Amino acid sequence: MFKTRLLSGIVLLAVTILLIHFGGYVLLIASAAIALIGLMELYRVLGIHKTALAVIGYFATAFYYLSLEVNLGTGFEERYPLVMILFALVAFLFCYVLSYPKFHAKEVMGAFFGLIYVSVMLSYIYLTRDDIANGKYLVWLIFLSSWGSDTLAYCTGMLFGKHKMTPKLSPKKTWEGAIGGVVGAALLTALFAWIFRTPMQLDTSKIIILAVIGAAGAVISMVGDLAASAIKRNYDIKDYGKLIPGHGGILDRFDSVIFTAPIIFYLALFFV
Repeated sequence: MFKTRLLSGIVLLAVTILLIHFGGYVLLIASAAIALIGLMELYRVLGIHKTALAVIGYFATAFYYLSLEVNLGTGFEERYPLVMILFALVAFLFCYVLSYPKFHAKEVMGAFFGLIYVSVMLSYIYLTRDDIANGKYLVWLIFLSSWGSDTLAYCTGMLFGKHKMTPKLSPKKTWEGAIGGVVGAALLTALFAWIFRTPMQLDTSKIIILAVIGAAGAVISMVGDLAASAIKRNYDIKDYGKLIPGHGGILDRFDSVIFTAPIIFYLALFFV
């Protein structure tokens, strides 16, 4: 099991490096595909993956990602993604009303939640890479403060963990591990920023700011990880899927990344 998980992790990391390197339409299309698979996994858990609500969610996801790059020369391009989200909400409600009482309100809310939680939040990987200065470097903060902190939190917890953080939700997570993950993410980010300080044109103060952003991202990533675990416990499932051997589904591997990506985007946009 460990060997399978390790090999899958290496392949996943290699693919991620390639996608981030190319950026542009390659990353956009890949992000859309990942979002669609993740959304399908969540809809399956909610029991709506083969319904009209799911179809609306899938089409809304595709059009949302298209809206990130569309340019009709109107001057309102930056508002198109928000327009797509609003239209999706209206479409969900149309489906709810016209098919009543086929769907329960919680299913409609779950469908819209999935669109925001998976599709929109995941898109910030692409937006960080291609829409802000030094994005090809800053995008790695998302993974350093999620996957990096997760690994360091696990190691720290194994060595020093004594105090359970959320015993009912995730019995193996400890406060010592959490602290190790946050501090580790800050150090990893500082090291990364120092290595690339010349192409990123960073001074010492900027490196410190990025380290703080990395730490903040690590805290958020833990919330994302626990939130995904809470959903699984609510629906009594172990994994969201089986796409990635040893890891589970897309949401099992990207649960912390989903939460971290928007936070890193805005913190980097405002403070770097």
